[in-house]
Amino acid sequence: MKYLIVGLGNIGAEYADTRHNIGFRVLDALAGASDAVFTAERYGSVARIRHKGRQLILLKPSTYMNLSGKAVRYWLEAEKIDISNLLVVVDDIALPFGTLRMRPKGSDGGHNGLKNIAQMLGREDYARIRFGIGGDFARGHQVDYVLGEWTAEERAAMPERLKVFGDAVLSFTTIGAAQTQNLFNNK
Repeated sequence: MKYLIVGLGNIGAEYADTRHNIGFRVLDALAGASDAVFTAERYGSVARIRHKGRQLILLKPSTYMNLSGKAVRYWLEAEKIDISNLLVVVDDIALPFGTLRMRPKGSDGGHNGLKNIAQMLGREDYARIRFGIGGDFARGHQVDYVLGEWTAEERAAMPERLKVFGDAVLSFTTIGAAQTQNLFNNK
């Protein structure tokens, strides 16, 4: 059974350590734990790992955040993966730092990456894991905040949070979104 796990972010060194790229960071940690290497492929960097008899295709789109749907649609079709086996890892300013919120479906919540995926797929019934990045910014400075780098405190907590998020991704592939939600939300 195949799964497409998509981490949202922006390509380029200037975005590498920003809050908006947490989807990339989660996938990097997951691939690293399996000694998998990302390679440049169509519409993104791809790594393949196996977990309990399942094949996970990890995708970091190279289309930039606001056009992520193009890469997601391509890889779902190319690998013949059903939308029920799609999981998107994304940042969320409405959640405190490091908070995990798994949902089997839902709205884009104002996130442009999720909005584009929904537009390109024509539906919103795909699973997503939101990584809380907090919302400690002055009014009108949201873009600066999400494209800003992590604080020293956040960096120190990151390895543990990345492990929890990686475990949640693997859980999704074995027990599904609903049970993973029950086990990991707010963990």
